[in-house]
Amino acid sequence: MQFKIVEKEISYTGKELRSGWVLQHTGMKGDAAAGFVGPCHVHTQDLVDLDDARAGTFIKSECMAHIIAEHPGCGLAAAVLRQRLLVCLLCELLGARGHHVRREGDDVYVGDRKLTVSIAAPSPRSALIHLGINIRPEGAPVPAVGLEEMGVDSAALLGELLDRYSRELESAAHATTKVRAVE
Repeated sequence: MQFKIVEKEISYTGKELRSGWVLQHTGMKGDAAAGFVGPCHVHTQDLVDLDDARAGTFIKSECMAHIIAEHPGCGLAAAVLRQRLLVCLLCELLGARGHHVRREGDDVYVGDRKLTVSIAAPSPRSALIHLGINIRPEGAPVPAVGLEEMGVDSAALLGELLDRYSRELESAAHATTKVRAVE
């Protein structure tokens, strides 16, 4: 999997979670991911999570570090597992920096405050993943914490997280080539 950090600020509204968005913003085709920084405001009608949409919730944060990954030919169940892998890698990276974080499903918390939002969703051509990591969570509808308060450099974290995610996927793909079938 290839990835690129987009240098310009991009607002995330939920409409970015679509096939072709990564290609449009990075020029990378196929299995690819883009990292970027910008505000986040997803209105209820743009939520992909049906439970959250029915509850009338929304997502908002003054500034987030975002990842959008597109995985062609990947089913939703596999995408959800990849999403969880991405979140677990984030927890490892933050833990290595001395932060005590807790993962609940696809969410990361510091104490009782939420650090991330995330979703995996199917499209006609691929499976998509969005991970948003609060940098400055002002405006969030829930108690939230951000990387700025934690003293974590968001650009460095994005690059390291995408590199680790890419290497994990490549390692997993290689693992499928080195075994024989069993009966």
